[in-house]
Amino acid sequence: MRFRLTDDQAALRAGVRELLERRFGRQALRAAVDAPGRLDRVLWRALGEAGFFALRLPEADGGVGLGLPEAVLAFEEAGRALLPGPLLATHLAAGTVPGAASGETVVAAVDGELVEWLDAADAVRGDASGAVALRSVDPLTPLHRVTAPPGAAAVPPGPVAVPPSPEAVPSGPVAVPPDAVSVPSGPVAVPPDAVSVPSGPVAVPPDPVAAPPDPVAVLLTAAEQLGTAGRVCELAVEHARARQQFGRPIGAFQAVQHLCADLLVRAETARAAVYAAAVTADPADIAAARLLADEAAVQGARDCLQVHGGMGFTWEADVHLHLKRAWVRARRGGGSAHGAELLAAALAG
Repeated sequence: MRFRLTDDQAALRAGVRELLERRFGRQALRAAVDAPGRLDRVLWRALGEAGFFALRLPEADGGVGLGLPEAVLAFEEAGRALLPGPLLATHLAAGTVPGAASGETVVAAVDGELVEWLDAADAVRGDASGAVALRSVDPLTPLHRVTAPPGAAAVPPGPVAVPPSPEAVPSGPVAVPPDAVSVPSGPVAVPPDAVSVPSGPVAVPPDPVAAPPDPVAVLLTAAEQLGTAGRVCELAVEHARARQQFGRPIGAFQAVQHLCADLLVRAETARAAVYAAAVTADPADIAAARLLADEAAVQGARDCLQVHGGMGFTWEADVHLHLKRAWVRARRGGGSAHGAELLAAALAG
């Protein structure tokens, strides 16, 4: 089995990267950070016109007619660029929700107890009634929490979001360590007058029986994490080459070299697993790829911060944004616990 990209796949990846650099460069990224919760509809339609959401939709249905490996390449580039918005939910809704494939309709989806970009959505897959806004640790991913349906995967504890309490939360976005916030796993009792139900999005009824996470959603999330892992590796190496200490680049010091080497090893290991899972589409392969990609993104962003030193913790730097996005993505689809259990069952069986 060959995992090397074809010429067409390499061209697709280069085309998506060029599109995102042109339409969502660093200036646009920082503008999005300064205006959290606002979705750029012009960019969204441009993604639709480029076929981002309709990549796997058959040509007979107006799609591009490509497969899962090509979608993985596109989502990897989206993760690398920190592209905001409910990309995954809209991509999965193409062909079922009118306007999703073209980017005219923004689709959100209930994932366990969390919904990303609910207020900006035109349609919602799942029951988001009674959703309560949360203070997301990622300024580029607004979150709501809903009561989990019976049998749905609970949100694992971790730095996903904190309640929007003015007394308990600082006024600006903050970085939260992984053991600092515990999101309750059960339903939250909320006074009736404290709940604001969005009037815009139209709910799409969920399946009557709660199902495990969609393997395609899990794999595309892993692809986004892979994009982050690759980007933070690039940022760390660039800084290690440019930053001078004691008359030479800090990359000349062995401790920094080891951090950069570990970044590369994790990213390339995850890349091999994600690309292989895109070809086999085996649930166990996808679970393994997701575990490796989550580790590569989260630990890679941490190590990138370490290479940058105090500069990496400043609001003006972009490194913390990659770490926060990796934290939020790592909670999708039941988190690492679901993938670990699936992989363990496959190995044991």
